[in-house]
Amino acid sequence: MLDTARIRSDFPILAHKENGQRLVYLDNAATSQKPRKVIDAIVHYYNFHNANVHRGAYALAVEATEAYEAARTAVARFVNAWAREGVVFTRGTTESINLVAASWGRTNVKGGDTVVVTAMDHHSNIVPWQILCQEKGATLRMVEITRDGRIDLADFGRALEAKPKIVAFPYVSNSLGTVNPAAQLSKLAHAAGAVTVVDGAQSSPHLRVDVQALDCDFYALSGHKMLGPMGSGALVAKPALLEAMPPYHGGGEMIERVWDDRSSWNKIPHKFDNDPGQGRRLHSRRPSLYPAADASARCGSDRSCVVLHL
Repeated sequence: MLDTARIRSDFPILAHKENGQRLVYLDNAATSQKPRKVIDAIVHYYNFHNANVHRGAYALAVEATEAYEAARTAVARFVNAWAREGVVFTRGTTESINLVAASWGRTNVKGGDTVVVTAMDHHSNIVPWQILCQEKGATLRMVEITRDGRIDLADFGRALEAKPKIVAFPYVSNSLGTVNPAAQLSKLAHAAGAVTVVDGAQSSPHLRVDVQALDCDFYALSGHKMLGPMGSGALVAKPALLEAMPPYHGGGEMIERVWDDRSSWNKIPHKFDNDPGQGRRLHSRRPSLYPAADASARCGSDRSCVVLHL
């Protein structure tokens, strides 16, 4: 049985009162509160390890890099990634999906192609595809949902008849709470020749995610919805796809070598890790994904305490 009193005590903000009453927080679909372990990890980083990662040979830089890469390993383990090199740090699910649309999408989607989304998708899994389709002259096909709030599998099948290049859908709906048959949808999409993009913003905190079992091609998650800090997240992908994709951002860590008129790219995942203008201040948040993933993993097979602790 869950010890809810002990779990509540892990979250400093829940010691506060509003209008004289004990704070009860129910807005986890938007963002989760942060346990003391995550808050302490951020403070500890700034107090003892603050340095630029992958840029220096001095002790602080080595320590910061080790913490940064430990977070990548933790996230890879958390979702059973194909390889830790397939975990790209981003600012969250929205940026992860935009990365796929801008890099894989612009390279592979042509005029007359089709991209499939669903009527239960969050705007973050619709708007990037709208932009891509408008830019390329492709068609965006939206699959309808049934009266009981599920993806209409008959309409999904009809959408696949167009042989889409990309099929994007949520594992768990942010508005309905529907848990979609992600492995089945991926299998059907692959049979039609499509690449699959799964919005895992809501599934990552609440389900035991196994991306290899889902056999999706791209899986996006947000740290701030699974006990981690704001501005943290990851794109988990099959490494072969990342290898073939052009960079999303230019500058800094993503380069291997720069000449006057051209550059060569770093190996994955570093080819995509760079955050121009924001990466330096976000480095402290990536190591804190380690304790966040660990805290979520300790909640059990259904991650139920991520909801119940509040």
